[in-house]
Amino acid sequence: MRLLKREELLQLDKATLVEIILQLQEQVQALTKRVEALESQLHKNSRNSSQPPSTDGLAKANVKPKSLRKKGARKSGGQPGHKPHRLEPVAQPDRTIDIPVTGCNCSTAIDLTQMPVLGYGRRQVFEIPEPRIEVTEYRAEIKGCPGCGKRIKADFPAGVNAHAQYGPRFLALLVYLNQQMLLPAKRTVQLMADIFGQQVSQGTLFNAVDTCYGKLADYEESVKKSLQQAGVLHVDESGVRTAGSLHWLHVACTEMLTFYGVHKNRGKIAMDAFNILPEFVGRLIHDHWKPYFNFDCLHGLCNTHHLRELLFIFEEEKQAWAGEMMTLLLDMRDFMLARKNAGMTQLTNAEKAPWLTRYRTIIRQGWEDNPVIKPKKKKRGRIKRTKPQNLLRRLQEHEDEVLAFIHDLNVPFTNNLGEQDIRMIKVRLKVSGCFRTLDGARKFARIRGYLSTARKNNHDLLGAITKACQGAPIIPSV
Repeated sequence: MRLLKREELLQLDKATLVEIILQLQEQVQALTKRVEALESQLHKNSRNSSQPPSTDGLAKANVKPKSLRKKGARKSGGQPGHKPHRLEPVAQPDRTIDIPVTGCNCSTAIDLTQMPVLGYGRRQVFEIPEPRIEVTEYRAEIKGCPGCGKRIKADFPAGVNAHAQYGPRFLALLVYLNQQMLLPAKRTVQLMADIFGQQVSQGTLFNAVDTCYGKLADYEESVKKSLQQAGVLHVDESGVRTAGSLHWLHVACTEMLTFYGVHKNRGKIAMDAFNILPEFVGRLIHDHWKPYFNFDCLHGLCNTHHLRELLFIFEEEKQAWAGEMMTLLLDMRDFMLARKNAGMTQLTNAEKAPWLTRYRTIIRQGWEDNPVIKPKKKKRGRIKRTKPQNLLRRLQEHEDEVLAFIHDLNVPFTNNLGEQDIRMIKVRLKVSGCFRTLDGARKFARIRGYLSTARKNNHDLLGAITKACQGAPIIPSV
């Protein structure tokens, strides 16, 4: 709309002026909503939304850490009965150095070299030996057969194929440094040169990763079958820059197993391709990503996400119902944990009834504060809702999934397990920025899933990789 000068406005009739005022009111209303939306976006951070802490920027003074956990009765620090962890002397040291007594500081100046030893004062120093590579030479005997006259050579051990080669533990260390400790290839080979004095090519590292990846194929299928049979399964997904475009890293995990998969798609196409969720019939814990609801199983929603959204509505939009809902959810969680620690697996209907009544009462209050106003003009499509309305709708329509932890005490309150398993992959992306090839991303995902599973089952990671490189990976019996 063109801005009119004062003289032009004075010449307009009353009807035209009213029309202009109405148009300006519509513009002001639209601009006001846009400003509110932008201000709302500016006020979001890692505390009150699903944004990661890295998006908070350098102005972290404006994002004061504030845990949603309640302050406990116990003081900080070690608790009564806590076993201290400190360096203790060992009974059988690897090496002993005796320090002789040669004399005394008294005035007699007697030589004590030949005097008998009455005892020892002991101090132990824990130190690593100088790193070095041990080279083992296999010599296969060659003998002549008096019967046929042929020269017969003994067979070398399995895996000893070249005139000079690295052993499985050495190759496993390369994979460990690159895939678990997230060292880039160049720095990995530099570390081997600095510590062992051994110049290793990046090609050797890549071949070791390829070998480990290939020999984990059967292991990965075994983990998928185990995850299909799990009672509670955590899932999540996150974007990964791969081969110059956006791909998605999917995780499916339990307390003992981890699977990672990389796919071009984020939704059901990828989930079907990994063939875990189509066969799953237990309880699926996720963050309300709608494609998960396509699978015919029980569902549970992550309440950490709800608490963050409620915190934003409570602090930024000053809506009291959101604060009451936060308090209720946390109280329900504590109540559930107390019953679970007492050995219970289910709550009675009488125990659940007061909680459900409070939950529904708060939601009704939320709708009273955020009524849905139908537009005067009928428009196609869905009615646009505010963030509080969207959250209220989710909490109301998915009550059973939000409160699944109350109906079944084996269901966790959050999806933290899935988010924790996906976190280190994001660290890998921060180190290297991206995966150059899709093949490299898939290798990393399979090996990292194996390492995560080994860690959850208290296995030594270097030993686990060594076994994988030898073709005998650890397969958990869960």
